[in-house]
Amino acid sequence: MFITIATTSASVLTAATLAVFPEKTPVVPHPVEAPPAIEMDYVCKGCDLNENLTLSFLQLRGIRDKAALATVMGNIKQESKFIPNICEGGARVSYTECKSGGYGLIQWTSTNRYRGLGSFVNKYGGDPSTLPTQLRYMVNEPQWTRYELYLKSENQSIDFYMTHAYKWLGWGIHGKRTTYSYQYYSQLTKPVSNVA
Repeated sequence: MFITIATTSASVLTAATLAVFPEKTPVVPHPVEAPPAIEMDYVCKGCDLNENLTLSFLQLRGIRDKAALATVMGNIKQESKFIPNICEGGARVSYTECKSGGYGLIQWTSTNRYRGLGSFVNKYGGDPSTLPTQLRYMVNEPQWTRYELYLKSENQSIDFYMTHAYKWLGWGIHGKRTTYSYQYYSQLTKPVSNVA
């Protein structure tokens, strides 16, 4: 069941991403093919759809370490509870209606990062208030690309990944992000087909 959820989540996210970011001027129309099936290292027991889509997305990017995955998930939960259209303070609004504070999955707050989401959408299309668009933007930010190098250095502790997460997010309040990361660590399990 868990592998079905992960595979379905990955397929939904990939299909949604392809639908949101079609080629600008295709020479010859061609059908969108289903992504190749890959085995997920981990599924998230008890997680909701947005959490599972994010987990699948991260694994498709090559982040396979359990503690690294849990740390990213814990940070996103602290920032937004995986609600992409959340404005700081809790209001659920569109990207253009969030007038102060952070917005979205990782609460983009600074002018450059908040406007960067809008610029990304203007260049590549998509809806800045949705999970697929925000995930695509998140992994294209320079702060993420530097952090991702650490996430791919496997067999490290949550504390190791959390230390480097600060440069990715620059949080003002640590909050429960480490607690959430350990909770995710306990929820991440091998899919049934991967269990030896």
